Amino acid sequence: MQYRTIPANNQRVSALGFGCMRFPMLPDGTDIDRKEAIRMIRYAIDNGLTYVDTAYGYHGGESERIVGEALQDGYRQRVMLATKLPVWLVKERSDMERLLDEQLAKLKTDFLDVYLLHALDGARFDALRALDVGDFLDRMVKKGKIRLPGFSFHDDHNAFMHILDGYDWKVCQVQMNVLDEFHQATMAGVREAAKRGIGVIVMEPVRGGALVKNVPQEVRALYAQAETERSYAEWAFRWLIDKPEFITILSGMSSMEQVNDNLRIFDSCQANCLSDSERTLMENVRKAYEARIRVGCTGCEYCIPCPQGIKIPAIFRGYDNAAMFDTFDAFRKQYWKMEVNASACVSCMACVSACPQHFHTPIPEMLQTIHREMNQ
Repeated sequence: MQYRTIPANNQRVSALGFGCMRFPMLPDGTDIDRKEAIRMIRYAIDNGLTYVDTAYGYHGGESERIVGEALQDGYRQRVMLATKLPVWLVKERSDMERLLDEQLAKLKTDFLDVYLLHALDGARFDALRALDVGDFLDRMVKKGKIRLPGFSFHDDHNAFMHILDGYDWKVCQVQMNVLDEFHQATMAGVREAAKRGIGVIVMEPVRGGALVKNVPQEVRALYAQAETERSYAEWAFRWLIDKPEFITILSGMSSMEQVNDNLRIFDSCQANCLSDSERTLMENVRKAYEARIRVGCTGCEYCIPCPQGIKIPAIFRGYDNAAMFDTFDAFRKQYWKMEVNASACVSCMACVSACPQHFHTPIPEMLQTIHREMNQ
Protein backbone atom coordinates (compact mmCIF):
# COMPACT_ATOMS: atom_id res chain seq x y z
CA MET A 1 0.00 0.00 0.00
CA GLN A 2 1.23 3.47 -0.90
CA TYR A 3 0.86 6.26 1.67
CA ARG A 4 0.69 10.03 1.49
CA THR A 5 0.79 12.75 4.13
CA ILE A 6 -1.99 15.11 5.23
CA PRO A 7 -0.35 18.56 5.43
CA ALA A 8 -2.37 19.80 8.42
CA ASN A 9 -1.03 17.21 10.88
CA ASN A 10 1.67 15.34 8.95
CA GLN A 11 -0.27 12.10 9.37
CA ARG A 12 0.46 9.33 6.89
CA VAL A 13 -2.64 7.87 5.30
CA SER A 14 -3.22 5.20 2.68
CA ALA A 15 -3.66 6.42 -0.88
CA LEU A 16 -6.70 4.11 -1.09
CA GLY A 17 -9.67 4.98 1.10
CA PHE A 18 -12.74 2.84 1.76
CA GLY A 19 -15.90 4.67 0.66
CA CYS A 20 -18.82 3.22 2.61
CA MET A 21 -21.79 4.05 0.38
CA ARG A 22 -21.91 0.92 -1.79
CA PHE A 23 -21.84 -2.01 0.61
CA PRO A 24 -22.76 -5.48 -0.70
CA MET A 25 -26.44 -6.37 -0.47
CA LEU A 26 -28.12 -9.60 0.51
CA PRO A 27 -29.21 -11.81 -2.43
CA ASP A 28 -32.82 -10.59 -2.23
CA GLY A 29 -31.64 -6.96 -2.33
CA THR A 30 -33.63 -5.97 0.74
CA ASP A 31 -30.78 -5.17 3.11
CA ILE A 32 -27.03 -4.77 3.43
CA ASP A 33 -24.96 -7.91 3.87
CA ARG A 34 -23.61 -6.58 7.16
CA LYS A 35 -21.36 -9.53 7.88
CA GLU A 36 -19.67 -9.29 4.49
CA ALA A 37 -19.37 -5.49 4.68
CA ILE A 38 -17.61 -5.74 8.05
CA ARG A 39 -15.36 -8.52 6.74
CA MET A 40 -14.38 -6.37 3.73
CA ILE A 41 -13.57 -3.30 5.83
CA ARG A 42 -11.44 -5.27 8.27
CA TYR A 43 -9.70 -7.17 5.48
CA ALA A 44 -8.79 -3.88 3.76
CA ILE A 45 -7.41 -2.49 7.05
CA ASP A 46 -5.44 -5.68 7.67
CA ASN A 47 -3.87 -5.14 4.25
CA GLY A 48 -2.79 -1.55 4.82
CA LEU A 49 -5.82 0.69 4.23
CA THR A 50 -6.00 3.44 6.86
CA TYR A 51 -8.83 5.78 5.70
CA VAL A 52 -12.54 5.00 6.07
CA ASP A 53 -15.20 7.42 4.82
CA THR A 54 -18.92 7.34 5.53
CA ALA A 55 -21.80 9.81 5.87
CA TYR A 56 -25.04 10.35 7.77
CA GLY A 57 -27.28 9.41 4.86
CA TYR A 58 -25.39 6.53 3.25
CA HIS A 59 -27.45 3.34 3.00
CA GLY A 60 -30.43 5.06 4.60
CA GLY A 61 -28.45 5.89 7.72
CA GLU A 62 -27.08 2.37 8.24
CA SER A 63 -23.57 2.93 6.87
CA GLU A 64 -22.34 4.73 9.99
CA ARG A 65 -23.68 1.94 12.21
CA ILE A 66 -21.95 -0.76 10.14
CA VAL A 67 -18.69 1.19 10.12
CA GLY A 68 -18.98 1.58 13.90
CA GLU A 69 -19.31 -2.19 14.25
CA ALA A 70 -16.46 -2.87 11.81
CA LEU A 71 -14.08 -0.62 13.75
CA GLN A 72 -14.50 -2.42 17.06
CA ASP A 73 -11.89 -4.87 18.37
CA GLY A 74 -9.02 -2.42 17.91
CA TYR A 75 -9.68 -1.44 14.31
CA ARG A 76 -10.71 2.14 15.19
CA GLN A 77 -7.18 2.89 16.39
CA ARG A 78 -5.73 1.81 13.05
CA VAL A 79 -7.61 4.20 10.76
CA MET A 80 -8.53 7.78 10.08
CA LEU A 81 -12.33 7.92 10.27
CA ALA A 82 -14.32 10.48 8.28
CA THR A 83 -18.02 11.25 8.19
CA LYS A 84 -20.10 14.23 7.15
CA LEU A 85 -22.54 16.71 8.64
CA PRO A 86 -25.87 16.47 6.75
CA VAL A 87 -26.11 20.20 6.21
CA TRP A 88 -29.61 20.00 4.69
CA LEU A 89 -30.88 19.01 8.16
CA VAL A 90 -29.31 22.04 9.84
CA LYS A 91 -31.99 24.64 10.53
CA GLU A 92 -30.42 26.32 13.56
CA ARG A 93 -27.03 26.35 15.28
CA SER A 94 -27.86 23.74 17.89
CA ASP A 95 -28.62 21.19 15.14
CA MET A 96 -24.95 20.93 14.22
CA GLU A 97 -23.60 19.56 17.49
CA ARG A 98 -26.74 17.47 18.02
CA LEU A 99 -26.21 15.72 14.69
CA LEU A 100 -22.49 15.29 15.35
CA ASP A 101 -23.20 13.64 18.72
CA GLU A 102 -25.70 11.31 17.05
CA GLN A 103 -23.06 10.32 14.52
CA LEU A 104 -20.40 9.73 17.16
CA ALA A 105 -22.81 7.40 18.96
CA LYS A 106 -23.60 5.44 15.79
CA LEU A 107 -19.90 5.15 14.98
CA LYS A 108 -19.09 4.10 18.58
CA THR A 109 -16.25 6.58 18.86
CA ASP A 110 -15.37 9.66 20.91
CA PHE A 111 -13.92 11.66 18.03
CA LEU A 112 -13.66 11.91 14.25
CA ASP A 113 -10.37 12.33 12.47
CA VAL A 114 -12.13 14.17 9.63
CA TYR A 115 -15.53 15.89 9.73
CA LEU A 116 -16.84 17.25 6.45
CA LEU A 117 -19.71 19.60 5.69
CA HIS A 118 -21.54 17.36 3.21
CA ALA A 119 -22.15 18.26 -0.46
CA LEU A 120 -21.44 21.96 -0.19
CA ASP A 121 -22.26 24.36 -2.96
CA GLY A 122 -21.96 28.11 -2.82
CA ALA A 123 -25.51 28.72 -1.58
CA ARG A 124 -25.36 26.05 1.12
CA PHE A 125 -22.07 27.41 2.40
CA ASP A 126 -23.45 30.94 2.66
CA ALA A 127 -26.49 29.63 4.57
CA LEU A 128 -24.21 27.77 6.99
CA ARG A 129 -22.01 30.81 7.47
CA ALA A 130 -25.10 32.71 8.54
CA LEU A 131 -25.38 30.10 11.31
CA ASP A 132 -21.69 30.61 12.20
CA VAL A 133 -20.57 27.17 11.08
CA GLY A 134 -16.92 28.21 11.41
CA ASP A 135 -17.39 28.80 15.13
CA PHE A 136 -19.07 25.37 15.43
CA LEU A 137 -16.10 23.66 13.77
CA ASP A 138 -13.61 25.55 15.94
CA ARG A 139 -15.49 24.60 19.12
CA MET A 140 -15.68 20.93 18.12
CA VAL A 141 -11.92 20.88 17.51
CA LYS A 142 -11.32 22.41 20.94
CA LYS A 143 -13.68 19.89 22.53
CA GLY A 144 -11.78 17.07 20.86
CA LYS A 145 -14.82 15.78 18.97
CA ILE A 146 -13.21 16.39 15.58
CA ARG A 147 -9.61 16.82 14.51
CA LEU A 148 -9.63 17.99 10.89
CA PRO A 149 -12.59 20.10 9.68
CA GLY A 150 -13.37 20.03 5.98
CA PHE A 151 -16.06 19.93 3.32
CA SER A 152 -17.18 17.77 0.43
CA PHE A 153 -18.07 19.63 -2.72
CA HIS A 154 -20.47 19.64 -5.68
CA ASP A 155 -20.61 22.92 -7.60
CA ASP A 156 -18.41 24.85 -10.02
CA HIS A 157 -14.87 26.23 -9.79
CA ASN A 158 -15.95 29.71 -8.69
CA ALA A 159 -18.01 28.28 -5.83
CA PHE A 160 -15.08 26.08 -4.83
CA MET A 161 -12.77 29.09 -4.57
CA HIS A 162 -15.44 31.00 -2.64
CA ILE A 163 -15.67 28.18 -0.10
CA LEU A 164 -11.87 27.79 0.12
CA ASP A 165 -11.63 31.46 1.08
CA GLY A 166 -14.36 31.18 3.72
CA TYR A 167 -12.65 29.14 6.45
CA ASP A 168 -9.31 27.66 7.52
CA TRP A 169 -10.04 24.22 6.09
CA LYS A 170 -7.76 21.26 6.72
CA VAL A 171 -9.35 18.81 4.28
CA CYS A 172 -11.64 18.94 1.25
CA GLN A 173 -13.30 16.17 -0.74
CA VAL A 174 -13.94 16.63 -4.44
CA GLN A 175 -15.37 14.64 -7.32
CA MET A 176 -12.48 13.94 -9.67
CA ASN A 177 -11.74 11.52 -12.47
CA VAL A 178 -10.47 11.70 -16.03
CA LEU A 179 -13.74 13.34 -17.16
CA ASP A 180 -13.86 15.99 -14.42
CA GLU A 181 -10.47 17.63 -14.90
CA PHE A 182 -12.22 20.81 -16.04
CA HIS A 183 -15.52 20.37 -14.16
CA GLN A 184 -16.74 20.99 -10.61
CA ALA A 185 -13.73 21.94 -8.46
CA THR A 186 -11.43 21.36 -11.48
CA MET A 187 -7.78 20.36 -11.29
CA ALA A 188 -6.89 24.04 -11.11
CA GLY A 189 -8.97 24.29 -7.93
CA VAL A 190 -7.37 21.13 -6.57
CA ARG A 191 -3.89 22.54 -7.13
CA GLU A 192 -4.88 25.75 -5.34
CA ALA A 193 -6.23 23.79 -2.36
CA ALA A 194 -3.05 21.72 -2.18
CA LYS A 195 -0.96 24.89 -2.36
CA ARG A 196 -2.82 26.16 0.70
CA GLY A 197 -1.96 23.00 2.63
CA ILE A 198 -5.44 21.51 2.42
CA GLY A 199 -5.51 17.72 2.11
CA VAL A 200 -7.52 16.80 -1.00
CA ILE A 201 -9.60 13.62 -0.91
CA VAL A 202 -11.07 12.19 -4.13
CA MET A 203 -14.57 10.77 -4.54
CA GLU A 204 -16.17 9.28 -7.67
CA PRO A 205 -12.88 8.10 -9.21
CA VAL A 206 -14.78 5.94 -11.71
CA ARG A 207 -17.87 8.20 -11.95
CA GLY A 208 -20.09 5.84 -9.98
CA GLY A 209 -18.96 2.94 -12.16
CA ALA A 210 -19.64 4.69 -15.47
CA LEU A 211 -15.97 4.61 -16.48
CA VAL A 212 -15.84 0.82 -16.19
CA LYS A 213 -19.32 -0.06 -17.49
CA ASN A 214 -20.73 0.62 -20.95
CA VAL A 215 -17.33 1.79 -22.20
CA PRO A 216 -17.84 3.09 -25.78
CA GLN A 217 -16.12 1.30 -28.64
CA GLU A 218 -13.92 4.27 -29.51
CA VAL A 219 -12.67 4.43 -25.91
CA ARG A 220 -12.06 0.67 -25.81
CA ALA A 221 -10.02 1.05 -28.99
CA LEU A 222 -7.82 3.69 -27.37
CA TYR A 223 -7.10 1.52 -24.33
CA ALA A 224 -6.32 -1.40 -26.65
CA GLN A 225 -3.46 0.63 -28.16
CA ALA A 226 -1.65 0.98 -24.81
CA GLU A 227 1.65 -0.84 -24.42
CA THR A 228 0.46 -2.33 -21.11
CA GLU A 229 -2.92 -4.02 -20.84
CA ARG A 230 -4.90 -2.83 -17.82
CA SER A 231 -8.50 -2.90 -16.67
CA TYR A 232 -10.64 0.19 -17.16
CA ALA A 233 -10.73 0.63 -13.38
CA GLU A 234 -6.95 0.56 -13.13
CA TRP A 235 -6.59 3.21 -15.84
CA ALA A 236 -9.05 5.42 -13.98
CA PHE A 237 -7.24 5.00 -10.66
CA ARG A 238 -3.80 5.46 -12.19
CA TRP A 239 -4.89 8.78 -13.72
CA LEU A 240 -5.57 9.98 -10.16
CA ILE A 241 -2.67 8.27 -8.38
CA ASP A 242 -0.34 9.96 -10.86
CA LYS A 243 -1.19 13.35 -9.36
CA PRO A 244 0.62 14.12 -6.06
CA GLU A 245 -2.04 16.68 -5.04
CA PHE A 246 -4.42 13.89 -4.03
CA ILE A 247 -3.96 12.44 -0.54
CA THR A 248 -6.53 9.65 -0.57
CA ILE A 249 -8.71 8.26 -3.35
CA LEU A 250 -11.99 6.78 -2.15
CA SER A 251 -13.42 3.66 -3.72
CA GLY A 252 -16.97 2.55 -2.97
CA MET A 253 -16.15 -1.14 -2.86
CA SER A 254 -19.06 -3.58 -2.89
CA SER A 255 -17.30 -6.96 -3.17
CA MET A 256 -14.19 -8.66 -1.85
CA GLU A 257 -13.04 -9.00 -5.46
CA GLN A 258 -13.03 -5.20 -5.79
CA VAL A 259 -11.18 -4.85 -2.48
CA ASN A 260 -8.43 -7.19 -3.60
CA ASP A 261 -8.14 -5.59 -7.03
CA ASN A 262 -7.89 -2.10 -5.53
CA LEU A 263 -5.30 -3.24 -2.99
CA ARG A 264 -3.24 -4.61 -5.87
CA ILE A 265 -3.50 -1.37 -7.85
CA PHE A 266 -2.60 0.87 -4.93
CA ASP A 267 0.31 -1.34 -3.99
CA SER A 268 1.82 -1.16 -7.47
CA CYS A 269 1.79 2.53 -8.39
CA GLN A 270 2.46 5.93 -6.88
CA ALA A 271 2.63 9.62 -7.84
CA ASN A 272 3.99 10.20 -11.35
CA CYS A 273 3.23 6.58 -12.26
CA LEU A 274 2.06 7.41 -15.79
CA SER A 275 4.45 7.81 -18.68
CA ASP A 276 4.09 10.73 -21.07
CA SER A 277 2.47 8.44 -23.64
CA GLU A 278 -0.01 7.16 -21.04
CA ARG A 279 -0.94 10.70 -20.06
CA THR A 280 -1.60 11.42 -23.72
CA LEU A 281 -3.70 8.25 -23.90
CA MET A 282 -5.85 9.40 -20.98
CA GLU A 283 -6.25 12.85 -22.51
CA ASN A 284 -7.48 11.17 -25.69
CA VAL A 285 -9.87 9.04 -23.63
CA ARG A 286 -11.35 12.20 -22.13
CA LYS A 287 -11.68 13.80 -25.56
CA ALA A 288 -13.35 10.65 -26.95
CA TYR A 289 -15.98 10.78 -24.22
CA GLU A 290 -16.48 14.53 -24.71
CA ALA A 291 -16.96 14.04 -28.44
CA ARG A 292 -20.08 12.01 -27.61
CA ILE A 293 -21.68 14.95 -25.78
CA ARG A 294 -24.66 16.28 -27.72
CA VAL A 295 -25.59 19.45 -25.84
CA GLY A 296 -22.63 20.59 -23.75
CA CYS A 297 -24.67 22.36 -21.06
CA THR A 298 -22.39 23.67 -18.29
CA GLY A 299 -25.14 23.57 -15.66
CA CYS A 300 -24.87 27.31 -14.88
CA GLU A 301 -28.68 27.34 -14.42
CA TYR A 302 -29.15 30.83 -15.87
CA CYS A 303 -32.04 29.35 -17.88
CA ILE A 304 -34.10 28.51 -14.80
CA PRO A 305 -36.62 28.99 -13.41
CA CYS A 306 -38.31 28.19 -16.72
CA PRO A 307 -41.80 29.80 -16.94
CA GLN A 308 -43.21 26.33 -17.66
CA GLY A 309 -41.30 24.67 -14.81
CA ILE A 310 -38.97 22.61 -17.02
CA LYS A 311 -35.70 21.69 -15.29
CA ILE A 312 -33.66 22.36 -18.41
CA PRO A 313 -30.13 21.74 -16.98
CA ALA A 314 -31.23 18.42 -15.43
CA ILE A 315 -32.63 17.22 -18.77
CA PHE A 316 -29.51 18.27 -20.68
CA ARG A 317 -27.16 16.77 -18.08
CA GLY A 318 -29.00 13.45 -18.09
CA TYR A 319 -29.14 13.40 -21.89
CA ASP A 320 -25.42 14.12 -22.27
CA ASN A 321 -24.50 11.46 -19.69
CA ALA A 322 -26.66 8.96 -21.56
CA ALA A 323 -24.87 9.85 -24.80
CA MET A 324 -21.43 9.53 -23.19
CA PHE A 325 -22.07 6.16 -21.57
CA ASP A 326 -24.74 4.60 -23.80
CA THR A 327 -27.30 4.59 -20.98
CA PHE A 328 -30.37 5.93 -22.82
CA ASP A 329 -32.69 3.28 -21.33
CA ALA A 330 -31.88 4.49 -17.81
CA PHE A 331 -32.25 8.14 -18.80
CA ARG A 332 -35.58 7.44 -20.52
CA LYS A 333 -36.98 6.04 -17.25
CA GLN A 334 -35.67 9.06 -15.35
CA TYR A 335 -37.09 11.43 -17.96
CA TRP A 336 -40.63 10.08 -17.77
CA LYS A 337 -40.59 10.34 -13.99
CA MET A 338 -39.99 14.10 -14.18
CA GLU A 339 -42.88 16.18 -12.94
CA VAL A 340 -42.50 18.45 -15.99
CA ASN A 341 -40.66 17.23 -19.08
CA ALA A 342 -39.64 18.92 -22.33
CA SER A 343 -43.12 18.54 -23.85
CA ALA A 344 -44.18 21.56 -21.76
CA CYS A 345 -41.89 23.88 -23.76
CA VAL A 346 -43.81 26.66 -25.59
CA SER A 347 -40.71 28.19 -27.23
CA CYS A 348 -41.03 31.44 -25.29
CA MET A 349 -37.25 31.85 -25.79
CA ALA A 350 -36.64 33.14 -22.25
CA CYS A 351 -33.99 30.45 -21.81
CA VAL A 352 -32.25 31.42 -25.06
CA SER A 353 -31.80 35.05 -23.99
CA ALA A 354 -30.55 33.97 -20.55
CA CYS A 355 -28.09 31.27 -21.69
CA PRO A 356 -24.43 32.41 -21.94
CA GLN A 357 -23.38 29.35 -23.98
CA HIS A 358 -24.65 30.50 -27.40
CA PHE A 359 -25.61 26.99 -28.55
CA HIS A 360 -25.76 26.43 -32.30
CA THR A 361 -29.23 24.94 -31.87
CA PRO A 362 -31.73 26.96 -29.79
CA ILE A 363 -32.65 25.39 -26.45
CA PRO A 364 -36.34 24.87 -27.35
CA GLU A 365 -35.32 22.89 -30.44
CA MET A 366 -32.94 20.75 -28.40
CA LEU A 367 -35.69 20.07 -25.86
CA GLN A 368 -38.06 19.03 -28.66
CA THR A 369 -35.39 16.71 -30.12
CA ILE A 370 -34.82 15.06 -26.74
CA HIS A 371 -38.56 14.63 -26.20
CA ARG A 372 -38.94 12.95 -29.60
CA GLU A 373 -36.09 10.57 -28.80
CA MET A 374 -37.60 9.72 -25.43
CA ASN A 375 -40.83 8.83 -27.21
CA GLN A 376 -39.12 6.37 -29.53
